Amino acid sequence: MEYKIINTDKWERGKIFKYYIEKLPNVMSLTVDIDITEFLEFIKNKKLKFYPTMIWLVSKVLNSHDEFKYNWDKKGNLIKWDYISPYYADFNKEDQTFVRLVTEYNDNLKIFYDKFMENREKFKNLRGFDLKDIPLNTYDLSCLPWVRYKSFDLHVFDDGKYLAPGIVWGKYEKQGDRYIMPLTMTAHHAVCDGFHLCRFFNEIQGLINKLESSKNVGR
Repeated sequence: MEYKIINTDKWERGKIFKYYIEKLPNVMSLTVDIDITEFLEFIKNKKLKFYPTMIWLVSKVLNSHDEFKYNWDKKGNLIKWDYISPYYADFNKEDQTFVRLVTEYNDNLKIFYDKFMENREKFKNLRGFDLKDIPLNTYDLSCLPWVRYKSFDLHVFDDGKYLAPGIVWGKYEKQGDRYIMPLTMTAHHAVCDGFHLCRFFNEIQGLINKLESSKNVGR
């Protein structure tokens, strides 16, 4: 993993960034209903599991745009990662707890999917935050498959400088002949505006609609 140090004095978003970091730190959360009918058909035909495939899809869109890759290095410099990987909750049905795992992002679905399944098996006895040496270039992801919600907010109580995006989705339900799922993004306003949030959801839907013809999804 590599990154670039950002000079906020020369960055086109520098003044906006400083305002939302120094004067009015805040995050935005937006929930949008996504039509996943084609997604469900795709994973059925490919014999794929829902969770790792949806994580890959979300990661693919996030990695398509710089605004989701900003964070801080260990010296406090603003940086932009070359890519970000999901740091996700993997639920254990037997004891109703979870483990937080990381699967390195790869643009190729098969490579990412196989690594996800390998990690799930390798770390199946871990719980909570037992996994150590978490890479810094991650974003937060979880899901609530037991309920279809209308909105979801996750607040990080830090010094107002947590820049990594957060992703959550809920239970999907059938509406007519379509399957609809709530998807939520939480992002820091210093690096992301409403335009960027809306683009994320639009591109998620667009990618789902053309999964069968997309590159790097074959198995």
